[in-house]
Amino acid sequence: MLDAVLSRLPRPTDPNVLVGYETSDDAGVYLLTPELAIVQTVDFFTPIVDDPYQFGAIAAANSLSDVYAMGGRPISALSIVGFPPACDTAVMEQILRGGLSKMEEAGCSVVGGHSIRDDDLKFGYAVTGVIHPQRVWRNVGAQPSDKLIFTKALGTGLISTALKSGKAADESLAASTASMMRLNKDAAEALLDVEAAFRRAEDAGLKAAATKVTSAIHAVTDVTGFGLLGHAKEMAAGSKVSFEFDHAKIPALPGALDAARAGFLAGGLKNNREWLKGCVEFAAGVPEEVRCLLFDPQTSGGLLVAIAAERADAALAALAKRRVLGQIIGAVLVKRAPLIRVV
Repeated sequence: MLDAVLSRLPRPTDPNVLVGYETSDDAGVYLLTPELAIVQTVDFFTPIVDDPYQFGAIAAANSLSDVYAMGGRPISALSIVGFPPACDTAVMEQILRGGLSKMEEAGCSVVGGHSIRDDDLKFGYAVTGVIHPQRVWRNVGAQPSDKLIFTKALGTGLISTALKSGKAADESLAASTASMMRLNKDAAEALLDVEAAFRRAEDAGLKAAATKVTSAIHAVTDVTGFGLLGHAKEMAAGSKVSFEFDHAKIPALPGALDAARAGFLAGGLKNNREWLKGCVEFAAGVPEEVRCLLFDPQTSGGLLVAIAAERADAALAALAKRRVLGQIIGAVLVKRAPLIRVV
């Protein structure tokens, strides 16, 4: 629905808008000087865990993720609060404390915010980051022969849905909560290290002159509400390529596949599946629960990265050095039909 509405709106005409909403990227980027641009994003949602402190921390990690997905460094944030009048103010305090803990971990200052009375509890942030204008990661630019790396396990939506029915195992809930609370800061910094090493090699003339490539990392997005396949679709379509995923290589949180088998499917999962109809083809051997996992809407999910094949091992090593899950889950192909294939 949003896709259809945005397609009818005029695009920004300000030449300083480096990234707008035309490719459904993770954040907007606005040029300030030849050496400096700002990255801007906003995100908020209703609780997906019972603990208010953890909810605040997850909301903060989720909001910060968009800046990391662009290659930026978050510097300031404004909180967004919708709070039921009858709710205990101690709950709001814990939510704000949880959010502040993650903002402090990110080195991002909370400078204010806005709150309203609302029947449903909602929380999140508008975040501003900084970035060099020539080093912005986009969700477009993937190239044939690139490897696809993913940095977190999937299944937060399935486990959250099971939780609402009181059917989430303690181990599953703990793993999901820890994943959602973990910032994508370490993952982004590992990728930035790979990029910096690549540039040093270029400057030293160690790359073949005929290559003329300026980046090892060709496209990045964080996987959130549209699920892995939804965000992959945006990346593939915008890059004019196709993706192929190996379902056996895609990591799942403990209990996520069990939740799928038990039918704990969020409404967003069903919407994602409907939206992607005709874009995705599954090999006969891909189990139904894995298909559900790939459509599952994520909260504070991992980074999906299209990287030059010859730099993929270096990226995995850099991620491992920072104790970040890094897995090659697929490859970029010349554009074909269907847009995405899961084997």
